[in-house]
Amino acid sequence: MSFDLPNLIMLVAAVAAFASVLALALPLMARDRLASRLRAVAARRQELSAQQRAALQSGGRRKIQPRRRLALMRAVVDRLKLQDLLEARELKSRLAQAGWRGQAAPLTYIFSRVALPVVLLAAGLVYATTVFAHLPLMNRALILIGAMGVGTYLPVIWLTNAIQKRQFAIGRAFPDALDLMVICVDAGLSVESALGRVVDEMGENAPELAEEFGLTAAELAFIGDRRHAWENFASRTGLPQVKSLTTTLLQSEKYGTPVSQALKVLAQENRDTRMSDAEKKAAALPAKLTVPMIVFFLPVLFVVIAGPAAIQVSGIMK
Repeated sequence: MSFDLPNLIMLVAAVAAFASVLALALPLMARDRLASRLRAVAARRQELSAQQRAALQSGGRRKIQPRRRLALMRAVVDRLKLQDLLEARELKSRLAQAGWRGQAAPLTYIFSRVALPVVLLAAGLVYATTVFAHLPLMNRALILIGAMGVGTYLPVIWLTNAIQKRQFAIGRAFPDALDLMVICVDAGLSVESALGRVVDEMGENAPELAEEFGLTAAELAFIGDRRHAWENFASRTGLPQVKSLTTTLLQSEKYGTPVSQALKVLAQENRDTRMSDAEKKAAALPAKLTVPMIVFFLPVLFVVIAGPAAIQVSGIMK
C-alpha cells in the first residue's frame, strides 16, 4: 500500500485548502464577545429571579416549546439512549469552563459527537467514490476511517481548546481584577459591589473574567447559600487562583477576618506568580531559539561569509 506522488500532492492540497477555508471562516464567525457575555449575565439574573418567584408561588410551571432544531437533536439523543450523558455533572462543568452555557449546550455537544462522524463519513464516501476513485480499495478505506476519526475527536478537541483559551484569558486578567477589588473594598464597598465595579471596569479588556464576576454577583444576590455561589464560581473557571479566592472569601465570612487584608495577600501572590511565569518564559527563550537559528540563520550566515571566498576560489581555479 503506497501513495504515488500526484495523489499525495492532491491530498496535501486538499488538506491545505480546508485549513485555509477554516482560517478565513473563523474570524467571520466571531461575534461581539462583550455583548454576548453581558446577555449571558442578564439571562442568568432572569433565570435566578424566575427560580425565586417559582419557589414563592404555587402556580404550575409553563411549558416552553422547543425549537425544531433542538427538538431534532433531542429526538436523536433520546433514540440513542444518551440521556445520562446530558445529565453528567462533569460534562456540564467542562462546558461551563468553555463559556458554553444554557440548556441547549450539553444537547448540542452530544449531538455533534454523534452526528459529525456520520457527516464526515458521508463526505469521505463521496470523495472516495469520485475524486479518489482511482485509488486502491485499502487507501479509500483509510480515507473513510480518517474522516470518522476526525469527526469523533473534533468536538473534544474544540471543547478542550475553548477551555484552555478561556482559562488563559481569565488567568491573565485575574491579578488586575484582584487589585481593583482591593481598591474597592478599601474604599468601603461590599464584596458584591466590588464585583459589579470589576465588571464595569474590565468589561472591554477582559470580557471572560467580567462575565464570571457578573454571574457570581447575580448568584450572590439571588441564591441564599453564599457558599454555593462561590463554589459555582470556582467550578466555572477551573483555575487554582480562583479557587484560592473563593476559599479565602468563605473563610473571611465564616471567621470574621478582614476581607481587605486577605484580598491584598492574594493580589500580591498572583502578581508574584505572574512575574515568575514571565521569568520562566524568558529563561526558556534561548533554548527555544536554538533550533530555528541553526536551521534558518546559520546557513544564510555561512553563505554570506563563505560565498564571496568560494566565488573567488572558483574563478582562480578556472
